[in-house]
Amino acid sequence: MNKEKVNRVVIVGTGAVGCSYAYSLINQGVVEELVLIDINEAKAEGEAMDLNHGVPFAPSPIKVWSGSYQDCADADLVVITAGLAQKPGETRLQLVEKNTRIFKQIIKEIMKSGFNGIFLVATNPVDILTYVTWKESGLPKERVIGSGTVLDSARLRFELGKYFNVDSRNIHAIIIGEHGDTELPVWSHAKIGIENLDDVLERKKDLKKECLEEIFVNVRDAAYHIIERKGATYYGIGMSLVRITKAILKNENSILTVSSYLEGEYGQNDVYIGVPAKLNRNGVHEIIEIELNEKEQEQFNYSVSVLKDTMKSVI
Repeated sequence: MNKEKVNRVVIVGTGAVGCSYAYSLINQGVVEELVLIDINEAKAEGEAMDLNHGVPFAPSPIKVWSGSYQDCADADLVVITAGLAQKPGETRLQLVEKNTRIFKQIIKEIMKSGFNGIFLVATNPVDILTYVTWKESGLPKERVIGSGTVLDSARLRFELGKYFNVDSRNIHAIIIGEHGDTELPVWSHAKIGIENLDDVLERKKDLKKECLEEIFVNVRDAAYHIIERKGATYYGIGMSLVRITKAILKNENSILTVSSYLEGEYGQNDVYIGVPAKLNRNGVHEIIEIELNEKEQEQFNYSVSVLKDTMKSVI
């Protein structure tokens, strides 16, 4: 039986993040159709041509082309990576006004096409721009998602894996809050394999609990270190976006720390922020509300307050 419906992803923005995401999508065989849109049409065309030349080596067939906002009409997922990048020394929140103006125009054009799928936002400051996308699009909150702290959680798992000498895929630990300087690690729920983090530290006397703070600071400031050395981060976020895309399009019910809209969860309202959420074909199926300890809840509340204060200038 022929499958008539194919998965189409549209990427808006063919900078380093958008192209790393596109390259990873093709290599992992996640979608059947991939459309690239950019204000610089020649750039989008060139990227589509280059990517197409790798299709003979991809794990499954895929059509890739440079298109227009009209291509969003039949898209299952529109992923926005467009916008101004973070400069050395600049925080993600300092980008807010510049990128909000760009986003309002992009969302308006996409919605004119009749798009009725799911938005995935990657541009920084991601939590605020996801909120802007939700407001401007008029789509249900479940179908507007930000990349949130998925990359931060991956960075944490990588660093813990290195420290404990365990495959990072067997590390179960998350970062929540703003994708930025006020994010926080949820140590109270971290596991190394199937053991609680505290139990492993108790058993292995040569490992020190004090090292956890250093690990977290390295995770929180990772983007600054990378930007200082190579100008931008893109491979990690590209693969993070593919992971989110797979969870959605393959209807996985996977739990990832995406930027989701809170309505009372964690004691907060009217904010998009990184929290664990179950993702499937409908977007955010459920926000997973874990019990935070007192310190974690305070840190999370502070993260929300910083986002809300910053949003006042643009919402």
